[in-house]
Amino acid sequence: MEKKIGAWMKKAMEAETTVVCLVPSRTDTKWWHEYAMKASEIRFIKGRLKFGDSKNSAPFPSAIIVFGKTHKDLKVCSMERG
Repeated sequence: MEKKIGAWMKKAMEAETTVVCLVPSRTDTKWWHEYAMKASEIRFIKGRLKFGDSKNSAPFPSAIIVFGKTHKDLKVCSMERG
C-alpha cells in the first residue's frame, strides 16, 4: 500500500495544476518525506475520520496535502473536523 501511495503522491506533486490529497498522516514513511513535505500546504486533521453512517472511524490519522503552483512557502496547520 505504501508504494502505491508514493506513486500517487509523486503524480500529484508533478501535476501542472493544484491537487488536493486526503492521505494517511504517515510522517514516518519515505513517501511522506519525498512528496508531502514538498507540498504547498499540509493540514493535519484532528481526530480520526469517519465517513457516512459508518460505525467505525479510520484506523489512522489523516492529513490534507495541497500541491499548488502558486505557493512557494510550506504552510502547516491543524484543523477541526466539522
